[in-house]
Amino acid sequence: MTLSDETVAINNSDIPQNPRQNGLSAQLLLAFPAFESPNFRRYFPGQVISMIGTWIQMVAQGWLVLEITGSAFDVGLAAAASTLPPLFLSLLGGVVVDRYPRRTILFWTQSAAMVLAFILGIFAMTGTVTIWIILILSFLLGCVNALNVPALQAFLSEIVEREHLASAIAMNSAIYNVSRVIGPAIAGFLISATGTGTAFLVNGVSFFAVILSLLSMKNLPKKPVAKITQNPLQAIREGLHYSWKHPLIRTSIFFIAVISIFAWSYVTMLPVIAKHTFGMDASGMGYLYGVSGLGSVVGTILVSIYSRKVDRLVFIAGGSILFALSLFGFTFTTHLPAALFFLFVSGFGLVSAVSTLSATIQSTVDDRFRGRVMSLYMMIFMGFMPIGNVEIGYLSEHFGTGIAIRIGCLVTILAAVALIFASRRVRKAYSRYKAS
Repeated sequence: MTLSDETVAINNSDIPQNPRQNGLSAQLLLAFPAFESPNFRRYFPGQVISMIGTWIQMVAQGWLVLEITGSAFDVGLAAAASTLPPLFLSLLGGVVVDRYPRRTILFWTQSAAMVLAFILGIFAMTGTVTIWIILILSFLLGCVNALNVPALQAFLSEIVEREHLASAIAMNSAIYNVSRVIGPAIAGFLISATGTGTAFLVNGVSFFAVILSLLSMKNLPKKPVAKITQNPLQAIREGLHYSWKHPLIRTSIFFIAVISIFAWSYVTMLPVIAKHTFGMDASGMGYLYGVSGLGSVVGTILVSIYSRKVDRLVFIAGGSILFALSLFGFTFTTHLPAALFFLFVSGFGLVSAVSTLSATIQSTVDDRFRGRVMSLYMMIFMGFMPIGNVEIGYLSEHFGTGIAIRIGCLVTILAAVALIFASRRVRKAYSRYKAS
């Protein structure tokens, strides 16, 4: 049997000699080819542990803010504080990522995030935490992420082959979403048993896992760091010009802006929905996050398997519509099993779209601009979240959380329909761009 050009070749020396095991290993590597890379296999478990800790802190912080102020707006404001810095700093971070070794950048950003988690945990444990302390530490964490996130995205291209990037991106998204299943459940238990302070300290400890995984990587390819001779502002301008001229990158960035503002912001309101709609405690809130994350995991697996076999633009639009319709249904139900089902489907649809957006950019970008393009992508994705968080917090406070989420769903559907109609024109423009 011959493999098509879109099928990943399997290195027979990496597969056990037992015929049954050989078949199973081959099938797994065909579905998840990123795991052919030894360094990706080292990266994966460390990042899983670290991201579980990150979700523990995210959930605990939302719950702590709600306990301190009792305000849905403040919950959104605290979430916005950590996503605001990337709006202003990510482009500069992209220049740094293109100039310096990415593993070194990640080592220091992960270490800085670890220190901030320990500081917040100490304040919470001693009972001296205030909303202003939370806002300041969240803002500083956002500054760290303005450099960490584009570095992490660009680093994936150094630990897997280019043809396996889509799989690596999907698996990286799976890490995030598996953590959404496990992290909130652990957070709910820790908050109920010992308080939010312990949750923050656990997150601090989790960073050791990803730091050790970075240090354990061997034989990284000697990919040259881009020699950027112009000053940072000129380098940023060059990256923006490249992104604007590239039809697929330009379209993907416009669409991720819609996702960031009008779709992803529903996550910040889950503590409010858990408490006010379903009368849940912190443990119950963890179930809402977990079910949404479980749907997201299924979505990322689907992207890993089929990302090279489908029309990506239509796949992005379809996932977005599925997300919006299911989340719309979620806002109308007070029946918990139905709510969990809608959250599962919405997580599936949203992450299918977002993972495919990232894979589309990573698979078409020129390596010279990878750091700057990914910093622009993450600037829009993370930097526009404050707009969405503040918007949904304000609408929730004045008109109800259900109405706030439905407005976002309607905007997402309209954008997805527009993408479907524009997909043929974008593909033709990309073909002309490649030929030029």
